[in-house]
Amino acid sequence: MELRESSPLQAHVLVIEDEPSVAQMMVDLLESDGYAVDTAVNGLVALEKISERMYDVILSDLRMPELDGMGLYDALARERPALLPRLIFITGSMEQPEYRGFLAGKPAPVIAKPFNLVDLQDAIQHVLDGRQGAAEKA
Repeated sequence: MELRESSPLQAHVLVIEDEPSVAQMMVDLLESDGYAVDTAVNGLVALEKISERMYDVILSDLRMPELDGMGLYDALARERPALLPRLIFITGSMEQPEYRGFLAGKPAPVIAKPFNLVDLQDAIQHVLDGRQGAAEKA
């Protein structure tokens, strides 16, 4: 199966969030900024979607049922390491030592909940700029 690429004019974002109201708010914000957005309720669903489409940016919560953000990161590191620079964590769990320790050793940007739109836009633009820079070097 061939992966579908996003058009250069419209970045495709995957939002991985188990709280429906938070996921919908993020979809609304991102679509209003012109992004094409898909959602997943946990890391397992996200991995299925990632196997079907190439995402420009992956926004993931840390605490989720079935496969959390840490498990998703580990699966991507094993199976699709080229996607790790596209990953941004959005979490309200920074105070938990397990998550704080995990995030401290990872290069993925982290946005704390509750977040503001500017922080989200800046993090996404940083990931997209990094992709463009990598393409120019290739």
